[in-house]
Amino acid sequence: MTPVKKVIEYGDHTLIIETGYMARQATGSVIVHYGETTVLVTAVGVKAVSENRDFFPLTVNFQEKSYAAGKIPGGFFKREGRPTEKETLVSRLIDRPLRPLFPKGFTNEVQVIATVLSSDGENDSDIPAIIGASTALAISGIPFSTPIAAARVGYIDGQYVINPTTNEAKKSALDLVVAGTAKAVLMVESEAQELPEEIMLGAVMFGHQEMQGVIQAIAELVAEIGKTPWNWQPPLEDTDLQSAVEEIGKKHLESAYQIQSKQDRQENLASARELIVQQLVLGEVPKWGSDQVLVAINRLEKNFVRGQIISGKQRIDGRNKNEVRPISIMVGLLPRTHGSALFTRGETQALVTTTLGTERDAQVIDAIDGEYRERFMLHYNFPPFCVGEVGMVGAPKRREIGHGRLAKRSISAVIPSEIDFPYVIRVVSEIMESNGSSSMATVCGTSLSLMDAGVPIKSPVAGIAMGLIKEGGQFAVLSDILGDEDHLGDMDFKVAGTAKGVTALQMDIKIDGITEEIMRTALSQAREGRFHILNEMNKAISTPRGEMSEYAPRMVTFKVNPDKIRDIIGKGGATIRTLTEETGATIDISDDGTVKIFSTDKANGLEARRRVEQIVSDIEVGKIYEGKVSRLMDFGAFVTILPGKDGLLHISQISDERVNHVSDKLSEGDIVRVKVLEVDKQGRIRLSIKAIKEE
Repeated sequence: MTPVKKVIEYGDHTLIIETGYMARQATGSVIVHYGETTVLVTAVGVKAVSENRDFFPLTVNFQEKSYAAGKIPGGFFKREGRPTEKETLVSRLIDRPLRPLFPKGFTNEVQVIATVLSSDGENDSDIPAIIGASTALAISGIPFSTPIAAARVGYIDGQYVINPTTNEAKKSALDLVVAGTAKAVLMVESEAQELPEEIMLGAVMFGHQEMQGVIQAIAELVAEIGKTPWNWQPPLEDTDLQSAVEEIGKKHLESAYQIQSKQDRQENLASARELIVQQLVLGEVPKWGSDQVLVAINRLEKNFVRGQIISGKQRIDGRNKNEVRPISIMVGLLPRTHGSALFTRGETQALVTTTLGTERDAQVIDAIDGEYRERFMLHYNFPPFCVGEVGMVGAPKRREIGHGRLAKRSISAVIPSEIDFPYVIRVVSEIMESNGSSSMATVCGTSLSLMDAGVPIKSPVAGIAMGLIKEGGQFAVLSDILGDEDHLGDMDFKVAGTAKGVTALQMDIKIDGITEEIMRTALSQAREGRFHILNEMNKAISTPRGEMSEYAPRMVTFKVNPDKIRDIIGKGGATIRTLTEETGATIDISDDGTVKIFSTDKANGLEARRRVEQIVSDIEVGKIYEGKVSRLMDFGAFVTILPGKDGLLHISQISDERVNHVSDKLSEGDIVRVKVLEVDKQGRIRLSIKAIKEE
């Protein structure tokens, strides 16, 4: 039970990594403290492996416990349920830099679980979770090439800040998470306020440099524990099989890769694979199994495509390295949505819609660091038909949540403030076709759809996905990658931004890291591609429409004396309920007296405002009002002259003549013109019809 501990200063807080006294039956287990945020991370590997498994089943789960922040979960069941969006996103964030560091051919099942045990509300748990996952794997004995670390980088007042707190992050123009080894960067995830490429690159390099002390501490911890590594050896490549596959199928595969259409190319590739399998597997005494042959075929395809690109030849679809596929754009194509755009780039297509709503439509997020309301939502859907497949349709998967968040990060910098545009905004991207970078198509489509809806975004935003082929000292950076290039390449590098600067950057590496030179080349090439796409987008729509859709809610905003709020609401909410029912408008009132009126009909909204202003205005003695008779009494009638304000019309003030029964002259619901005679100290109002006639 004696813990082994490493303590280092990391930014403005102390980072403590310890192991040996909790979750000891896991293959590897560590506890990471940063400030008063504590994360337990376990790694478990299964030594037995299925013979026919041809993939690496790594599972990463990140979970936040409400008790970590001294909270009881909301909802009926009062316990944590399915993963929240943040838990899903952090799970992906941990997975991405770890996966490339497992050796090729390793197919044993591995699970990493990160559990937040304590949260101080100032230091996010994602960085400790990544560091903990790396350490747990490094001390487990599971084949894992080298420890990694992670850092969050902010940019405040022109200076980089390592691991800024929650409060500091509010002042930062950048939120960047970088993970890497001692030698290279493996993963970047960021959101920025239109920053230049040089500042973004500097932030990545700054974060990578700062994390080196953490990597060293992990290495020292591993050496101190001295756990015996697994006795695992990579499977030997069957050179005879590879030669046989090349001899039979090389010309067929090369021919298939000359076809530029995705569907036709896939059909020809499938035929070529089937031909190779038939000749090598279906004999009387087959030497190899079909799974072995398919692995060799995949290796042959990969070598061919990568070799073509490294040698300077044209890409699969005939493009040059820095060429963007043809772009087609339609806006305003759906009549009833508040905004819509169809963005097509090559064989990737996104239909993006914008819906505007009221404050009541905001998403309530019950996070462990407190509840808040989200007024800008972006949801991404990837139905199976977009890649010509049959599949289940249901709740969004991790990939869909991740792509939606990346697109949201890309757009957030240009969304107007609530003061300038007090609407709740929901964007939905439906991927209609996919052959590379549907998330960046979503960014472009979202920008177009928002402008079509009349949302006053600061600038149009475009996104582009870059790829990398690296062989030895040679490398080629590819603009606007295809699905095949993503699958067979070494990097997925996505950059979004405006004409002014970068708004989001995401990078994942499949090899052991990339250099600053490669990143600089990718950023420069991405900037050229982004400007080209922005130019094509501006041809369709370059500025937000001056008028919103006739079906979008209209908003009227004004302020009243906060002391008058209770008059607008009325007893038990009766007054505001009546206003809503009679005008069809939605009325929201803030504690500071800000009144927001939403209505799909402009006239109804203005009528609701007029009536609210009547309620908050003071009753003037001597002024004539038009009101409705609400109740008849023996001694007179009560008349509603303003919403929530009734006055007494005494029987003696109804007519010059003597009136024996009020009902002889008035009925409930009658509209009458009355003059205010008096408002006493208790606010009681005395009315007269007789006084008007006398005048």
